[in-house]
Amino acid sequence: MGCIMPRIIAGEFRGRRLAAPADSTRPTSDRVREAIASMLAARMDPAGARVLDLYAGTGALALEALSRGASTAVLVESDRKAARVITENIAACRAEGRARVVTRTVDAFLSAPGGVFDVVFVDPPYEVGADEVDALLAALRPHLAPDAWVVLERGSRSAAPVWPAGLEQVADKDYGDTRVLLATTLAG
Repeated sequence: MGCIMPRIIAGEFRGRRLAAPADSTRPTSDRVREAIASMLAARMDPAGARVLDLYAGTGALALEALSRGASTAVLVESDRKAARVITENIAACRAEGRARVVTRTVDAFLSAPGGVFDVVFVDPPYEVGADEVDALLAALRPHLAPDAWVVLERGSRSAAPVWPAGLEQVADKDYGDTRVLLATTLAG
């Protein structure tokens, strides 16, 4: 079975094929990325959004957001081979001035002070347990801007997450083996 070559679906980088490391990632399918983009577009204007992509893999989610108008993206990936591929994909889209790769664990990134983000993609390996995902969501909360959106990808059979105070789930949809959950920050 060959490696899936994701492509950018719409916007500035439309049609660009992205490289994917052979074994270390599970790229989000084009169908699921399009569904995520539609879910977000129905609820927010992506223009100028600051994006955080946790467990970035190929970088496809963040690059799709940049292609559709987001201003900046931080892509966090601990696997060095995957991080190199993300850097190549950023260069292929000519997005070097708008995107940067952070080669750290998600836990290390979230425990350090940092910027705030308008859109966060969280796509951990499906084998990451529910307790770990819940802790990650709690650690993410201080990094969220007012009116931020969090997109969580899980296996379709995974347990529902426990959203921390200040985040409200607004969508939960299955696409084959992938479950996409969408939450937003609550005012106040």
